[in-house]
Amino acid sequence: MESSLVDSATAASLCATAAATRRRAGRRGGARFLSCSCSSRGNQSVVDLCSLVQKKGEVANRFAFFHSLAVLMRNGLSSSSDDTAARGWPVTTSSVGRRLMSVAPGRSLAGSSPQLAGVNGWNGNGSDCQWMALEDSFVLEAREDEYGGMVVDADRLPPDTAAFTRSLALSLAYWKSARKKGVWLKLPLDRSDYVPLAVKEGFKYHHAEESYVMLTYWIPDEPCMLPANASHQVGVGGFVINDQMEVLVVQEKYTSSTLLGAWKLPTGFILASEEIYTGAVREVKEETGIDTEFVELIAFRHAHNVAFQKSDLFFICMLRPLSDGIMVDDVEIQAAKWMPLAEFVEQPFIQEDDMFRKITDIFVQRLHRRYCGLAASRVTSRFDGGTSTLYFNVADQPDDVGCDAA
Repeated sequence: MESSLVDSATAASLCATAAATRRRAGRRGGARFLSCSCSSRGNQSVVDLCSLVQKKGEVANRFAFFHSLAVLMRNGLSSSSDDTAARGWPVTTSSVGRRLMSVAPGRSLAGSSPQLAGVNGWNGNGSDCQWMALEDSFVLEAREDEYGGMVVDADRLPPDTAAFTRSLALSLAYWKSARKKGVWLKLPLDRSDYVPLAVKEGFKYHHAEESYVMLTYWIPDEPCMLPANASHQVGVGGFVINDQMEVLVVQEKYTSSTLLGAWKLPTGFILASEEIYTGAVREVKEETGIDTEFVELIAFRHAHNVAFQKSDLFFICMLRPLSDGIMVDDVEIQAAKWMPLAEFVEQPFIQEDDMFRKITDIFVQRLHRRYCGLAASRVTSRFDGGTSTLYFNVADQPDDVGCDAA
């Protein structure tokens, strides 16, 4: 137990004043202190914790209280008693109906009584110690993930900073005692004032989106095993060529000085949960108004330390045009047109750049059927039960979708 706990003699005297303490707190309309009447016949840990409860309002040592609470829960659950139901530890508040979950993984507690039931043989019948839960002091709603971590329910956070602070401290002590691993705390935009409180407790930033920030806490005293934030951004480019051997090209309104006046392929970023090939089709449609269908994945480029020091994957897809009438997106595109392939290839920015020159060479080799791209196929894996897209080479496809590479 924490060193702030008082000895047994002091516990006895403090427990004798429990009822009066509770009545005085009630008359003042203040916080509802946990109160008890203790007997030396009860479990000594219970007596000690009762003593700490009586001192809680004076010593303001909430961590000692929460930690001791968690330790007592763990010790209670290690009892050799055969009465497993009696060993349950429902600690709730009548106002919010919260319930602590057993520290035994996967074991939930029945009932919503605000009393402790059976810790190391203690049966909660009033002869040892009865507890009233502190209002708003409850473990955060969370689910256990498959790796032994806890994922806090962002939709059921406490309503104010004071309640959040108390609940977060109690939750961490409880999860530490339960030997959990990492904690994932998602704080929505309207709970941004909770962020510094979580950081003060030891949480670290993981990633942020428009509507929330995600923080994490690694519990074990060992190297953190939580996965890092996404390391890559993904872009696509569409190589669209018609029957007249003309390539669909664009000039962007906002570009680097090295590409001023250059005619390039339509490109853009993949959206969340979007396939590579559907992203390429979408970007071409948005920028030029041309409808297309995916043929093959021709090549991809992998670069590092790009935007926000992230790595970058850029996939180049060969697309077949289904229309020819260009409608320029005047928000980001200056102009678009069909350009003869030979003219496209001979542009200085392509000939003077090793990467662009290699990419256009691949295009030409593919058109002459001396290069095979990757077709896309939807597959299902028993590993996760989900579907995904597998890109692979098939050299014996019909002429309009494949190649004759040796």
